[in-house]
Amino acid sequence: MSEKTKLTESDIFNLRKKYGIFPVYKMIDTCASEFASYVPYFYSTYEDENESIISDKKKIIVLGSGPIRIGQGIEFDYSTVHAIWTIQQAGYQAIIINNNPETVSTDYTTSDKLYFEPLTVEDVMNIIEMEKPDGVIVTLGGQTAINLAEPLHKLGVKIIGTDVLAIDRAENRDSFEKIMTSLNIPQPKGQAVTNIEDGVKVAAAIGYPVLVRPSFVLGGRAMQIVNNEESLRTYLQTAVEVDVNQPVLVDKYISGKELEVDAICDGKDVFIPGIMEHVERTGIHSGDSISVYPTFSVSQSVKDKILDYTIKLGLEIGIIGLYNIQFIADEKDDVFVIEVNPRSSRTVPFLSKATSIPMADIATKVVLGQSLKSQGINEIYPKEKESWYVKAPAFSFSKIRGIDAYLSPEMKSTGEAIGYDKSFTRALYKALRSSGMKVANFGTILVTIADCDKERALPLIRRFYNLGFNIEATKGTANFLKKQGIRTRTRKKVSEGSNEIFDSIRQGHVSYVINTLDISKTRTREDGFQIRRCAVENNVAMFTSLETVAILLDVLEEITLGISTIDKMN
Repeated sequence: MSEKTKLTESDIFNLRKKYGIFPVYKMIDTCASEFASYVPYFYSTYEDENESIISDKKKIIVLGSGPIRIGQGIEFDYSTVHAIWTIQQAGYQAIIINNNPETVSTDYTTSDKLYFEPLTVEDVMNIIEMEKPDGVIVTLGGQTAINLAEPLHKLGVKIIGTDVLAIDRAENRDSFEKIMTSLNIPQPKGQAVTNIEDGVKVAAAIGYPVLVRPSFVLGGRAMQIVNNEESLRTYLQTAVEVDVNQPVLVDKYISGKELEVDAICDGKDVFIPGIMEHVERTGIHSGDSISVYPTFSVSQSVKDKILDYTIKLGLEIGIIGLYNIQFIADEKDDVFVIEVNPRSSRTVPFLSKATSIPMADIATKVVLGQSLKSQGINEIYPKEKESWYVKAPAFSFSKIRGIDAYLSPEMKSTGEAIGYDKSFTRALYKALRSSGMKVANFGTILVTIADCDKERALPLIRRFYNLGFNIEATKGTANFLKKQGIRTRTRKKVSEGSNEIFDSIRQGHVSYVINTLDISKTRTREDGFQIRRCAVENNVAMFTSLETVAILLDVLEEITLGISTIDKMN
């Protein structure tokens, strides 16, 4: 079919509406027809009898997070479920559309009605046409739900909360850059491109390394840091489809501390429950980073800028409800905005628990028309907690064959754990242990470090050495460490005709593996990949970020020497 005759989703729906081609909804029978039971859990089929009884009560539909995959799941479901409870308390019939079987929102006791249907325009519109809700909320189910906002709006659906225009201001690159310029808020230089040659020109203009990613995705899918034209061309040709309808963002990569906020805006006022700081520097997806509340290493100047930018952006974009902003703070305390997500984020559950502020409930009331002030919220940024809260990612590398355990801008974690304590170090220890990491304060570390990271890694390796750990390393790293006075056993790589690294890991001699890569390399070296795979398959803690190694050492030094991170700071 040619482009001239290709039907849009709106065209298809209108044709189906014209000819009355709609499914009916059957109720899941939980009692195998042994006796009558009412279960408000529906699926679509093309028959005559509709078992979904339509109520005259005012109703709100909430779109869930969609099917399970890395980057989308239970964290978004938290906001959906809490919103449903608030909608019910406000006197509405609360309806969920979601087809993620492993979430609380698809428990039929959560909402007044559950439609277990795909989150596509066609399937969602079938339900909307039948239920005729007073509003649809798209900002609580991650990117899957929010991507439906524009096509639903074009079909006449009433989107409540952050509307389609506000979503476009945040997610359309040109619109967002105009807002950033008007507010004088800095962001990494970059541009959206729709073909390979434009991508190469933009990267050359802003300078390598650059961060490249598709627009409108979740979990950092297909996101990479590239350091030269060859890598960029390979990425644009193989990793993504780049065309007019699927632009790719090419941004200057800035190395610095990454921070983020979840906030609530009612159109007039903004409420910011807390600022979270990531342990790992930029270049690792936020979902794979260790996140800490309150911040532990940034100045008050940085926090003041973050609060100022968050308020200005929420009001200027036109957010009504939850939104998330990610920031970079460089060595000069300059703050850059990475992106604004005009929706709930995966950190809402963590920040809600850490601050004891029911963010999803407050935001849902805002969406339903209650201002922040009418809810008794008169401050912008409440006093920070005195305890420390740490969110650590959990990984399933050992269960997913063939995946590289090296952390990158593309999300790989499959869960998270929280630790909290009056002591920062003890909160870290609890989070790491709860995430499944073995925290050993003795044994051997195996080290293979990229040349560009050797100087940064040296003091960390020395700290392990001073704690009594044995040091093993590949040839280049071992030679470097020996020159620095650190006794090191050299281990040969597979490419050097030896399996001794694998034997050492498999026999249980190694407590930790530390491996970093040079991002200028176009491909992951096979030796490093095999070492990482061997570590995770044998349940040995493996680190690819030196910042994570540093906080592990803080924990080990307190366990062994009784020196806390706070003592060091003082």
